[in-house]
Amino acid sequence: MSLKIGYFADGVWSHNAFKLIKSDENFDIKFIVPRFNTKDETLVKFALENNIDYLLTEDVNSVEFLTKIEEYECDILVSMSFNQIFKKDILSKYKIINCHAGKLPFYRGRNVLNWVLINDEREFGITVHYVDEGIDTGDIILQQKYDITEHDDYNTLLQKAQKECARLLYEALLKYKNGTIVPIRQNSINPVGLYCGIRYPGDEIINWSQTSRELFNFIRAICKPCPMAKTFLYDTPFYINKCRLILNAPIYKGIPGQILYKIDNDIVVKTLDSILRVTEFYYDGKIRIGDRLG
Repeated sequence: MSLKIGYFADGVWSHNAFKLIKSDENFDIKFIVPRFNTKDETLVKFALENNIDYLLTEDVNSVEFLTKIEEYECDILVSMSFNQIFKKDILSKYKIINCHAGKLPFYRGRNVLNWVLINDEREFGITVHYVDEGIDTGDIILQQKYDITEHDDYNTLLQKAQKECARLLYEALLKYKNGTIVPIRQNSINPVGLYCGIRYPGDEIINWSQTSRELFNFIRAICKPCPMAKTFLYDTPFYINKCRLILNAPIYKGIPGQILYKIDNDIVVKTLDSILRVTEFYYDGKIRIGDRLG
């Protein structure tokens, strides 16, 4: 008998997982619940093509919604990039699992892939866990870690995470179906954990009084498809999408943010401790040696 699933979802992450789950006869997706303000037309298409009910609700914890989904007699609810918090009433009736692009109990919260790069981590994790009344605090079902190289940036981590989240979620569902899950309590790994806050407009502005390494991490953490790192030249926005550390660059004092020289179409900028090569930027104006970004 197939496992009956209620699917709470949004975006590419959920599309990849949907395809894996739907292709397996062990699973039967009974309904899809998108984010309330969704612009995701793909989920609508999936629902229509596969004769799956598409339920839109502003509050998944409301009595009306809980009454509605009872008729589907789901065995489990699955969350993939969904943005509502499941509260006590729904948690008391259903097992809910979620896939999180963070190495729980570390990197709970929001914008995790940005923060792992900003924090100069050498790896990031993907975790499938049970949902409880906390934020990303439920028992771990599956977790995998992935190396972060010097060539990685937000976009490369995003591509990997969108693919691997789907695979791990599918594997977790197989374990649930087969009764082979051995849950791990997060506080057995670390009793405190680490939370990441949501990033807001303005957080992309560069502070040139940081080291070259810190600036390298900051810029690659918010490259496209993020807003890109932002600074100013003559009060005009100056966007930086890519940069490069310069091997054996000497440590010396100077004026952070000053453009020191050019290499082909790149510019070299003074940082707090050394220099940084900016290799992809967008600026509508003339750039001169000696100009100061900031």
